[in-house]
Amino acid sequence: MIGSIDSISKQICCSNYISSEYFTKSKAIMTTFRLKNLLRVLIFFVSATTFAQTELKGTVADFMTFMPIENASVYIKNTTVGTITNADGKFALMVPEKNISDTLVISSIGFRSYETAINDYENGTDIYLEEDVASLDEVVLVADNRPKTGNDIMVRTIERLPNNFPEEPYLQKGFLRHKERNKKEYKWLIEAAITIYDSDYAAGAKNNLKINVDETRKSYDLRDVDSLFTFSAYLKSIGRGPKSGVISRNSVKTSALVDAIKWNDSRVNGLDNLFKGKLNLVRNAGAVGALFGKNMLERHQFNLDTILVDDGRKLYKLKITKGADYVGLSTPGIYNEGFEPQGWVYVYYDNYAIKKVEYELIASSDIQKRRSKSLFATQNIHKLVVTYREYNDKMYPNYIYYETPKLVNTGDRSSDRAKTESEPGFDKDEQYYFTIQEILFSDIIQDPELIKEELRDNQWTADIFSPKPYNAEFWKNYNVLLESQEEEKLILDLSKRATLFKE
Repeated sequence: MIGSIDSISKQICCSNYISSEYFTKSKAIMTTFRLKNLLRVLIFFVSATTFAQTELKGTVADFMTFMPIENASVYIKNTTVGTITNADGKFALMVPEKNISDTLVISSIGFRSYETAINDYENGTDIYLEEDVASLDEVVLVADNRPKTGNDIMVRTIERLPNNFPEEPYLQKGFLRHKERNKKEYKWLIEAAITIYDSDYAAGAKNNLKINVDETRKSYDLRDVDSLFTFSAYLKSIGRGPKSGVISRNSVKTSALVDAIKWNDSRVNGLDNLFKGKLNLVRNAGAVGALFGKNMLERHQFNLDTILVDDGRKLYKLKITKGADYVGLSTPGIYNEGFEPQGWVYVYYDNYAIKKVEYELIASSDIQKRRSKSLFATQNIHKLVVTYREYNDKMYPNYIYYETPKLVNTGDRSSDRAKTESEPGFDKDEQYYFTIQEILFSDIIQDPELIKEELRDNQWTADIFSPKPYNAEFWKNYNVLLESQEEEKLILDLSKRATLFKE
């Protein structure tokens, strides 16, 4: 069994996001552009290099139940600076000095928003949001040409995507937390700052969307591959296989197992797949075979559940149920078919823009049920949550959550499986793994010259394994996802185990 992967199981560090070299290059730009472009570039660099920031902290809860509200939006009004609350309802937000006189907004679907001047906000405040709903009858029975059924609303929503999504190129900065665990402990954690370039909604993401891992904050990797199923699958993918049909740990080099782990990480839940594949439901709705595309109603049905309110605006809440056909993801080399969809879509009443998608794929076909039970011990194979924020009348991704089980340490699937599981010391909670990726987006950059600069200078690699030096100053001023109490404990445990391995 592999105790650790030495080349990966260590804390790695990062360089400052705005380097002196990058700032020097901007001077050349300033000499060639008109005054308004010059001012825009200056404003960007002043804001990007400003370290005098104020950190706001607090807890958001339901006024009636006192229960914490998870994933509530916490942001500076009329900007893209923001974060979300964690599972405990807590948040931490870095406010740039230039925004210290602006307004803080805290909102969550189904609740009245909270607003206050940032200067008046008292750190550590408990904020209680009151429920806010609209009348379903009032909305559905209006005498106009509005769609009345959930299916019709969703069809209109997809038709309006070109109006609601950006038609000009942009960059978006974000924070990635990628974690992998069994039922007992974390096995891998990596946190990174990333940049996304998107040319526009109409262009296919496969060839027109780029991802770059800019900085890395943490990286601990203590994954076990004691069953060697990952390595076996990797050999098959490259046209090789064990000569004897049996693989032993002693016969496999650690470097080869590292290659197998990297390959397995990229098959389903790599950053490229997440942004360019079918599960980017809304962005890629125009692609051939898209889940929310032309034949959407063959695989999904949408039922109007109720009308909610978000920050004073009405929202349709649509329930997703199965259609006549199974849902499939067409993943190369994996039977990723035979699913039943379920979840919710939240659509603004006024412009049919999608605010939030909660989407799960449940094993449904006989083949997929058997496969999921054998490999993962669960029928819930894909869980996706995406929220959007409106900026300059267009919708941009704000937060992504993606969870999936993973073929890493699935134990013995042979005829001796029952015997293996009855042996002393066997722990089923350590047998099955799942991965969670979370991405919090912050800055949106629309300036053509700044976009051109980053397109030219970035490596545009989504490789989260690539080591980078650490710079504490960068992370002091970067908005990240706040860990819950449970996550803090698991991460602390993982970091201790990684340290002990190094020693």
